[in-house]
Amino acid sequence: MTHARTSTPVADPSREQSVCDRVDAATIVSLTSALIEAPSVNPGGTEADAVAVLRAAADRAGATVEIREVAAGRPNLVATLPGGDGPGLMFLGHSDVVPPGPGWTGDPFVARVDEERIVGRGSTDMKGGLAAIVAAMSALQGERLSGPVQLVCTVDEEEHGVGVRDLVGDPASYPLHPGGHVGCVVAEPTDMETVIACRGASYIEIEIRGRAAHSGRPADGRNAIDAAAKVIDIIRSDHDGMQAYLDPLLGAGTWNVGTITGGQGISAVAPNCAIGIDRRLMPDEDAEAIAASLRAEVERRAIDTDGIEVDIAVTMSMPGFRTSPDHPFVRAAVDAVTAAGGETSIGGWTAACDGGFVNRDLGVDCIVLGPGDINGQAHQPDESVAVADLVTAAKAYAVLALRLLG
Repeated sequence: MTHARTSTPVADPSREQSVCDRVDAATIVSLTSALIEAPSVNPGGTEADAVAVLRAAADRAGATVEIREVAAGRPNLVATLPGGDGPGLMFLGHSDVVPPGPGWTGDPFVARVDEERIVGRGSTDMKGGLAAIVAAMSALQGERLSGPVQLVCTVDEEEHGVGVRDLVGDPASYPLHPGGHVGCVVAEPTDMETVIACRGASYIEIEIRGRAAHSGRPADGRNAIDAAAKVIDIIRSDHDGMQAYLDPLLGAGTWNVGTITGGQGISAVAPNCAIGIDRRLMPDEDAEAIAASLRAEVERRAIDTDGIEVDIAVTMSMPGFRTSPDHPFVRAAVDAVTAAGGETSIGGWTAACDGGFVNRDLGVDCIVLGPGDINGQAHQPDESVAVADLVTAAKAYAVLALRLLG
């Protein structure tokens, strides 16, 4: 459970400067590169090698490390830098990366430094962020802290969230601090913007069954593709309606029809159709409730009558979250970035992340704050992150820990 503070922590400039001076750029580059060169592509279930690299680095940083394998070759990691019995500070990241795809000018899994940027798959999303957290923990070694600093690194964030679901589903199996946490920093790439609100995500899959017939007599059959088009009309109308009511930080929920397959041939009435949909969620929305509402509208319009059957299922759901801009944790984060020589502002994030689970299921207030550009670099060829941004992030994380736990 989270333990909120009632006032913004007081800075100790000389102590903070001393800790920041211990952040070593060369070590961050080395660890980021080593993580890149331990490919952990998802889908593929290959995070174990990258987690082994992270474990060794956390050991060197003075942390106690525990591993929990949530599936074969897929280990979650919790690294704890000791502190007192008071509430701790959690950092959250993930070890998996998306497939490299085409268009790279070099091997995506051989890290290289080009004009002070580390290039390689995962440099921005988010192995650079993991390296910055470990560098901050290393810089904090020997400091008296009122609670521990904990790094939680999950598997499968890029696909179905197997790692974070295991964490929040069975938290007693993890060495999470029994004294709770003052907050959780999700170190996803935000260009060091302090993100206090994050949308969730869900996958909704629709199976439609009709009846085949000769295309010369379409009335003899029941066309599943025609029925799918009517369902898509419902989705499009709902999407457009939501855009009229925009949240200042997050905009609105969205629908996107990502896949559609169906039919058995041009000369036959389509007996089946399948639609795969991405529905982005506002923090107060529930994917199952949205699917039920869609089901009700399908029935109201009588789409699934007279030989047409429509099955609607939520196959993946990640919650969003929102933290007050006036929360002391948020104010401390903003001030820490500035003290570390960076620039930040308070904003929202239309992407989704594991932080929503930590907020909803563990009751810990969350922000997203990390080095790198998610829109300009993540999931793209020649993905890269600036070394200077990694150093700023590490210093900011260390200062934040001092202000909250010092």
